[in-house]
Amino acid sequence: MVIKGNLKKTDLIKNLSKKTGYSDLFSKKLINDLVKIIILYTKLNKLIIKGIGTFKIIDKKERLGRNPKTGEQFIITARKSIKFIASKKLTNYLNK
Repeated sequence: MVIKGNLKKTDLIKNLSKKTGYSDLFSKKLINDLVKIIILYTKLNKLIIKGIGTFKIIDKKERLGRNPKTGEQFIITARKSIKFIASKKLTNYLNK
């Protein structure tokens, strides 16, 4: 399989549907439910999926940013972000 560019949710749905024989509508529901579960458990603290990795919330502080085209400076507000750390098993698989 050749993938060009970024993977979209619709690509996941089509691939799941093709591999399992499920309808596109059912595959869409499965993918959407998976995303909701990841968000829910990540919000509670951190989500560890054995053999895949860890999702956790990190706090980013307010900082000074700059528009690269104009050079204009502006404040980037403090916010929460999600960090993903791949498991050793996944990392070893990718490095083979």
